[in-house]
Amino acid sequence: MGIRIDRDKCTGCGTCESACPFGAIKVVDNLARIGEGCNLCGACRDACSFGAIIIDAPKAAAGPDDSRGVWVFAEQRDGRIKGVVYELLNKGRELADALHTELSAVCFGHSVQGVEELGEHGADRVFYFDDPAVEQFQDDIYTACLVDLVREKRPRILLAGATAMGRAFIPRIAAILETGLTADCTGLDIDAETGLLRQTRPTFGGNIMATILCRERRPQMATVRPHVFKKGAPRAGRKAEIIRMGLDGKPKSSRVKILEFIEDVTERIKIEEADIIVSGGRGLGKAENFKIIRDLAEVLGAAVGASRAAVDEGWIPYSHQVGQTGKTVCPKLYIACGISGAVQHLAGMQTSECIVAINEDPNAPIFSVATYGIVGDLFEIVPMLTQRIKELRGL
Repeated sequence: MGIRIDRDKCTGCGTCESACPFGAIKVVDNLARIGEGCNLCGACRDACSFGAIIIDAPKAAAGPDDSRGVWVFAEQRDGRIKGVVYELLNKGRELADALHTELSAVCFGHSVQGVEELGEHGADRVFYFDDPAVEQFQDDIYTACLVDLVREKRPRILLAGATAMGRAFIPRIAAILETGLTADCTGLDIDAETGLLRQTRPTFGGNIMATILCRERRPQMATVRPHVFKKGAPRAGRKAEIIRMGLDGKPKSSRVKILEFIEDVTERIKIEEADIIVSGGRGLGKAENFKIIRDLAEVLGAAVGASRAAVDEGWIPYSHQVGQTGKTVCPKLYIACGISGAVQHLAGMQTSECIVAINEDPNAPIFSVATYGIVGDLFEIVPMLTQRIKELRGL
């Protein structure tokens, strides 16, 4: 894929220069010239009224595309399948049906609970590497096994959770296979004309959404943050073919040795698993004022969340941050206190079932996604709400 200037059509008007968000175009001697900073975003082409800027589409891959199937990496921790896997299987089933192909899961572990139940969540097949050597995450071993399996079976699409594990080794898979990888996707669907995977993710700090296609290489790879997609209801009795894989010929030791896992003890309830979250933002003013957020969370049995602004100020640890650069959550109830609602924060919580926003500014963006909005002083409203819930519960 490349970009070029049609010298016969370019007038040197400079519209493309001002339209380029990267400053990659300069008009020299009445002719637009494109520098190294260009990332082929197409803004200059769209701005040019003379059709002088041409972005060449990539050439089709040589030979027939014999790739087939949608795969989901079934991540496990301590012998239990992670929740994001069920979310990806639900979306993967939708993609596989659109392509009239099968859905498979790939799991590494030893005596993992729930492998057989992956069929109830949509998987047709499960490639299961059951060995003590992969009981815990081993980057080198996981990579070698998955790369060989992909090369042998040639899936069309490979999805994984954008978790610490997924972010650690899925990019290695893409690099070795020389294919594309779109990270932190918020939308996945099949293009009706090309049959390609349309991968949508925030860009430019979350200010716009980009849709990315991987035209030439296979598999098309994407990672998705937990709680972006909904978990589907299991179909009781639906079974998947379990294909047990061995580590024959693969390394059984890694260059990295895991010494221990240290659990985060700053959270009584993990926000990514909570049904109710009470979050505080810049409107709290200082760290000490998070006490009213914690008090409300305690009477509700909720987790405590925060906006990036509160975390950046050092008022609360990063593990509580909700948003594009924090954690994506999808609770039944999300209460936002003193949070204006920057697009980066909304990207992490707007799929919540019920959103209650408390803010003094009636024009705060948070109200655009709120189910219920309360315009007022949070230092009056939150304590009143806490007290009323205590009375109702006899506390």
